Amino acid sequence: MLKRKIIKIDEDLCNGCGICVDACHEGAIGMIDGKARLLRDDYCDGLGDCLPVCPTGAITFEERKALPFDEEAVKANMAKLSKGPKAGGCPGSNAQAIKREPELDPLLCGCPGTNLKRIDRSVEKRDNTPVPEQTSNLMQWPVQIKLVPVNAPYFNNAKLLIAADCTAFAYGNFHERFIKGHITLIGCPKLDEGNYADKLTAIIRENNIKSVTVVRMQVPCCGGLQNAAVTALQNSGKMIPWQVVTISTDGNIIDE
Repeated sequence: MLKRKIIKIDEDLCNGCGICVDACHEGAIGMIDGKARLLRDDYCDGLGDCLPVCPTGAITFEERKALPFDEEAVKANMAKLSKGPKAGGCPGSNAQAIKREPELDPLLCGCPGTNLKRIDRSVEKRDNTPVPEQTSNLMQWPVQIKLVPVNAPYFNNAKLLIAADCTAFAYGNFHERFIKGHITLIGCPKLDEGNYADKLTAIIRENNIKSVTVVRMQVPCCGGLQNAAVTALQNSGKMIPWQVVTISTDGNIIDE
């Protein structure tokens, strides 16, 4: 054993969110009894990728006697984990792409001589005939800024939507108008702790993002989300097309 820098987790501060488990690329952290724990000293490389994602500041560095970092053991462990669900993390935060098939009018499908078409949901039916249920356009999971992995494969060549979480409730056609064709990230700068700028900077810098659309509410606190996105674009060092759309509290687009 040798004295080296290694992470330390304060269980009193840990809220059990599991974000650090996903952030640790070596599988050194797991969830035990609802708390994050360092599973093995030799899995921890001491670089601290888990530190900036912890929302409560429960993870810090300490210098103590510990087994040296074992890269071969980490590779074997990660290969084992890749064959099944990641142990210890929050199942709801596992990254996944969602494939959307084109939606076709069931009255036309299979009918010879007719062309298939998408359902036009913009027409409101007033004759009491059933209206088809609107299909989700969400392309990935998770969607919370603090939960999404920085290097998720669905970020490659993505059009990025960064939205205040209230906007989807205020604007009725949010899926079709904004989510469709975009990778969606949501957050609330008033309710979430910390600043989104660092996480958004990493996502934009480390992935091939084609464009960024920020959708916010017409309330002062949403300025924090817009400022974080603009800061991230500046800090990324990339020139990417971007726009800000503002939604009023009565559900109208007032600025874009």
